[in-house]
Parts: sequence; C-alpha cells; structure tokens
Amino acid sequence: MATQADARPAATTPAGSAGPPRTLLIGLSLGYFMVLLDMTVVSVALPAIAEHLGVGLSGLQWVTNGYTVTFAALLLTAGWLADRFGGRRVFLCGLVAFGALSGLSALATTLPELVALRLALGAAGALLLPASLAVVTHAYPEPAARARAVGSWAAITGAALAAGPVVGGVLTDTVGWRAIFLINVPLAAAGLLVTARLAPETARKPRGGLDLTGQVSAVVALAALVYALIEGPDAGWGSARVPTAAALAVLAAAVFVAAELRAGDAAMVPLRMFRSPGFSTAVGAGLLANFGLSGLLFVLSLFFQDGRGYSPAVAGLVFLPLTLPTAFNPIYTGRLVGRIGPRRPATLGFLLMGVGALVQAPFTGDSAPALAATVLGLLAFGSGVSFALPALVAGTASTVPAELAGTGAGVLNSARQVGASLGVAVLGAVLDLSPSGPDGTRWALVTAGTLLLLGAAVTATGLPGKAPTRP
Repeated sequence: MATQADARPAATTPAGSAGPPRTLLIGLSLGYFMVLLDMTVVSVALPAIAEHLGVGLSGLQWVTNGYTVTFAALLLTAGWLADRFGGRRVFLCGLVAFGALSGLSALATTLPELVALRLALGAAGALLLPASLAVVTHAYPEPAARARAVGSWAAITGAALAAGPVVGGVLTDTVGWRAIFLINVPLAAAGLLVTARLAPETARKPRGGLDLTGQVSAVVALAALVYALIEGPDAGWGSARVPTAAALAVLAAAVFVAAELRAGDAAMVPLRMFRSPGFSTAVGAGLLANFGLSGLLFVLSLFFQDGRGYSPAVAGLVFLPLTLPTAFNPIYTGRLVGRIGPRRPATLGFLLMGVGALVQAPFTGDSAPALAATVLGLLAFGSGVSFALPALVAGTASTVPAELAGTGAGVLNSARQVGASLGVAVLGAVLDLSPSGPDGTRWALVTAGTLLLLGAAVTATGLPGKAPTRP
C-alpha cells in the first residue's frame, strides 16, 4: 500500500542534511491524528446532537457509522490511489477535503445533512491514512530513521484514542457539539501548510487498473448490512426494506468474492493471503477487537449521560481509564511481541477486554460500587486493547507474503473498521430492543464481553507463538 522510495532522491531534502525536518513528521502525523480523533471525539457528543437535531438512537448510530462505513470500505482503494498518483498528492487532497468537510459538518442543521457529510468525511479519512504512511516511508529512506519515524507516526493511535472522549466532552460542554468538527479545520490547515512546503514528491508506482467491481460491491455489502442492523429495531425486522437490505448485503458479498477470485493478485484483496491461518485469524480478531471497542464507547457514552446524568466533560474523563493505557502500553507490547510472538499478548488482551466489559454489566446504577466497577472494567478493557492491537499487527505482518505486506496491513485496518461499524450497529440494536436504558446497557456489555472472550479463543488457537519467518 505504501509508496516506496524510488531511485531519485527527495528534492526537498537538502544535501548533507541528516534527513527531513521533524516538522514534516508532525505535519504528516496531524493528518493521521485527525482521522483517528474523529472516530472517538463524536462519542460523548451524541446526546447533545440527539437533543439539538431531534434524532433517536438509529440516527445517532448513523452519525457514528457514516464515518466508519466509508472509511473501512475505501481504505484499500485509497492505498491504490496513493501508489498510482503519489502519496504526497493524495495526502494533500485528503487534507483539503477533510478540513472543508469538517467545517461543513459543523454547519449541518438536519440529520440527513450530517450523515451525508460523515460519509464524505470517512472517504477523505481513507485518503489520509495510507498516503501519510507513503510519504513517511519515502521521506526517510535510511532504515533506522524510517523505523523511528514510522514508530512515532504509529504512536498517534494511542494519543488520538486517549484525547478523543476528553476533547469531545470538554468542547461539547464549553462551546457546543459543533466544535468537535470545527477543531479539525485548523489541524488540517496546519498539516497542509507543513506538508505542502516540506513533503518530498513521492514516486508514482505502476499499478493495474482499479478493481472497480470489488470496490463497489464491498461498499454496497457493508452499507446494506449496517442499514439492516440499524433500521431493523425501528422499522421492524419483517418490514420489506430490512430483509431486502440483508439480501442485498449477501448478494454484494458474493459478487465481491467472485470478483476477487477472478482478479487474482490484481484484486483489491488478493484472496491467497487468507490461505495462511495466522493471517485469517489476525484479520478476524481485529474485527472483533474494534467491534468491542467502538460498540463500548457508543453504549457507555449514552449511558453515562442519559443514565447517570454526567455532563459531556465528566463522561469524557470517565473514559480515561480505558484510553490512557492505549497511549503508553503499546511500546511495551511491541517489545514483548518481538520476544514471545503475538499469540499470548493478543490472547491476554482479549481476555482483559472481555472481562472488562462483563465486570461492568451488573452495575448499571449510580452507586459507589457501580462507579468502582466502571473504573476497574474500563482499565481492564483499555489494557486489553493495548495488548491485543499491536499483537494483531505483528501477527498480520509475520504471516502475509512479503510482496503483499502493504495490502495485508490495509486488510487488517479495513477489517477493524468494519468491526467498528458492526459494533455500533449490533450493540445499538441491543439497546433499542431492551425495555430500558440500564437493561440495554447491561445486555450490550454482556454481548460485547462474550464476543471478546470468543476472540481470546480465536487468537489462542490461530495466531503463531513465536513470530515465524515471513513467507
């Protein structure tokens, strides 16, 4: 996926310099930071959006999933675009689009407007992720410097996850929910100024034609499935549009598989990668991890404010036990995976996530024991995320063929975002079908915890112990 450095030196790197200025890495990381921040910053603002726009639970699910559906479905195509047209060009286009669409999102006055803009934001975010990595790998041709740069770029994941709920809560409380979108405008402008001036021109790699059938069928399959899950509780599972959407999802998925089989290695997702049991396990586990993470953030954000009466700022602060471990522990986890392989850290991570969700389920009141269960559960959950996700990345990298390493990483990221969309859709449906908010929260936590414990079983039996030699 990432554009590799070609034989020509980067024109913007002065002769004799130690490498690109640190400012360039900051500018590139800002784009990645915005993409990840937008996945979590919305969560604590959902009750305020519901009140202002007069929308129900299904509308809030679309506000959240509008972003992740297009992000997940277009991520691999964005990697193709970065290779075909150059990472720098695609990254700059993505920054302009993301900043402009964020500003327009802050002006939305109806739910359809906001959801449409969230769908477009997901597409812009998909452009930024592979393109920023392409520029990083091109700007730092020396292996040690590249490794440090990519490590710093990847560390943004934890920082964005930690900042999202807190930033969203404080902005919603002090300025209003529209500010969670406006914050992206200066970030995009700063990233644009830095990268336009300092980023080297990246090579255009010769690539085959775009796998248009695979891309369209993937978008239709995911969107139709999410539509059926979100609209089912309100419209009725027997109403014509819900089973029609489900049937369309199955048909589009079949078209996608047929298209990828026919295209072979030119496919958007070459299916021979899945012959490796370790790769299939890592991708499936990545889906389950984000199912639990995004679903939990969605459910508890509503519960903390509607059920316990927390303000948005307080709700954001309550999430710190979950988010802080993800900002610091992955460094340790990466070293651990290097020594003992991905299986045990990933399994431990899923066990902690599952237990962290289940321990909160009996405590949906507002007592001191309930708050203690929330804090301990979120701490266990966040620690689990910080163990599981780096191990899954390592598991993917060690099992996919070397020539498909970039595509393999893209498939894992796409699977995680598909899981995020399904987590919000499924756990939102559990909330909608329950007689009360506390009951819905309890059953949503039980559902998430059970699936995460299933993820522990999957990783314990399917991931390699010691990291194997790349095939």
